[in-house]
Amino acid sequence: MFSLGKKIITASGIALVLVSSSALTLADSQQDLTEARQESQIMTTYALSPYLRANDLKVVVNNGKATLTGKVDEDVNKDLAKQIALSVSGIKDVDNKIIVESEYLPKTTSQSYGQIVDDATATAAVKSRLAWSKFVESQSITVTTKNGRVTLTGTVANSESKDASGRLAMATRGVISVSNQLSVTNKAVPHETTQAISDAWITTKVKSTFFYSSNVSGSDIEVNTVQGMVTLKGRVDSGAERALAIELAQNLRGVKSVNAKDLTN
Repeated sequence: MFSLGKKIITASGIALVLVSSSALTLADSQQDLTEARQESQIMTTYALSPYLRANDLKVVVNNGKATLTGKVDEDVNKDLAKQIALSVSGIKDVDNKIIVESEYLPKTTSQSYGQIVDDATATAAVKSRLAWSKFVESQSITVTTKNGRVTLTGTVANSESKDASGRLAMATRGVISVSNQLSVTNKAVPHETTQAISDAWITTKVKSTFFYSSNVSGSDIEVNTVQGMVTLKGRVDSGAERALAIELAQNLRGVKSVNAKDLTN
């Protein structure tokens, strides 16, 4: 009986050790996953930043502390890297070992991940703006973007539609230049559909086209639509920006008129 009891106690002790060991292993594994996620999030944000994406930066996270290494060409970029790391959930401290060299030349590749994302975003924005315009038949237009340079190909009914397409693309956030290769067919332009377009849809698209615009700060403009009549309120920086905001709203499908008497500069 004593021998059996001793065996039971020994087995229980072994089981307890195994359970404790498993718990520690699981905790370590979860910590490793958390730190890997934090490192990935920081590096992805660096890759998306136009100021950091080309730099050879590295990140190591250990117990909530991020250690940054690499080189940048300006102090402001070193500080930006730190602030990005601190913004990640769970990062409590940053050891910023990044070296600043004024003559440092960031690495350049054929096209970085961040640039690919920027180009895809610009392409989507241009396509959306063309689709919302009452003066463009966007179904026949192909949009491609590489390194911020947009190319438009396809057909439009007249030169006015071609010019409008080029202007919309050029005024889109993230677009550096536009190669307007659209062909003019000189066919009659179909009238805008008589299908009712909701006021909510119009309001959303006016706000979106301001957001996508490189020349209009839509965050300070209030938009309201009633029966297709758009009202703009707020402040802009200049008369040119005000005129452009009115033009962008007026050119959207479903918009009957634009009241901008309360849009001031």
